[in-house]
Amino acid sequence: MIPVIPSFQANTELSTTLTSLDQARRIADLAQEKLARDVVILDMRPVCSYTDYFVVCTGNNSRQAKAIYDEVREGMKRAGGSVPRHVHGERDASWILADYLDVVLHVFTPEARSYYRLEELWADVPSVEVAAIAR
Repeated sequence: MIPVIPSFQANTELSTTLTSLDQARRIADLAQEKLARDVVILDMRPVCSYTDYFVVCTGNNSRQAKAIYDEVREGMKRAGGSVPRHVHGERDASWILADYLDVVLHVFTPEARSYYRLEELWADVPSVEVAAIAR
């Protein structure tokens, strides 16, 4: 469920109807709108209790990684008032982690994604198909 920030006039109908999978798909769609590559949704429910899904994606460089994160943050806020509870890595932008509680977004540069290899680390969890956005 998407948390609604009380001081923000959110669309409560939308924020109460999104499941964590819907939220992960929306985050993936927003990332693709800023040309994120290799977008993957990992179903973390079988292996951890702190989140349901990871959305992992790559920007071509740190500037694009930051733009992807900014697009997701603004799009989620507009859609229903959801803002990340914690954000790490915004300054360097080689790996930006945004914690939406039920969904954690990871935006990498190609070098950081290759180095940390989250998909290999979590190879035993199922992935969810991400629909490609027509360009």
